[in-house]
Amino acid sequence: MHDFEPHSLKEQIAAAAAAMVVEEGLEYGPAKRRALKQLGLPARTALPDNDLVEAAVREYIALFCADTQPAELAALRQLALLWMQRMAEFRPFLGGAVWRGTATRLSDIYIQLFCDDPTSAEIALIEHQVDYEARTVTGFTGESVEALSIRSLCKPLQETVGVHLMVYDHDDLRGALRPDARGLSPRGDLAAVAGLLAAAD
Repeated sequence: MHDFEPHSLKEQIAAAAAAMVVEEGLEYGPAKRRALKQLGLPARTALPDNDLVEAAVREYIALFCADTQPAELAALRQLALLWMQRMAEFRPFLGGAVWRGTATRLSDIYIQLFCDDPTSAEIALIEHQVDYEARTVTGFTGESVEALSIRSLCKPLQETVGVHLMVYDHDDLRGALRPDARGLSPRGDLAAVAGLLAAAD
């Protein structure tokens, strides 16, 4: 086996993970771990960070999905906007690949809600007779948050898409709006998502 520079090895792992993210809809974490196995590398090998994987995902999309991905992304953003409008009273913000522009038809939608009462979003879904599954996940604050997961039909794609409503405390909203390491907003509100759709038209 060749001795790779650590930098190029991380790029190799990122490229292998990116293919799985785009082609199979895997999340970054599982994709990185599977890429290690695929490349025959030890489990202790240093993994690329998410920024490097995202750069590889953008590269993969540009090379292999440039003709299909923009329409798929627009359809997912449209569906996200619909759910954000339905949940508008809970200050919804869109995050993840659909917000960042790297989503394909296999991507799920992640919407963060900021509620005064953590049970209010769940009550709203029950009142609107929406089937959902509640589970606990690690949120952007590093603490456990409730996720309300829904299957929603995306008509333009003829796909059923996972829509995950992550329920945060209203006080977490301030931290949610801080730019990331590259100075970009990691999530966007209703107006920002509507603006992305308008700009793409």
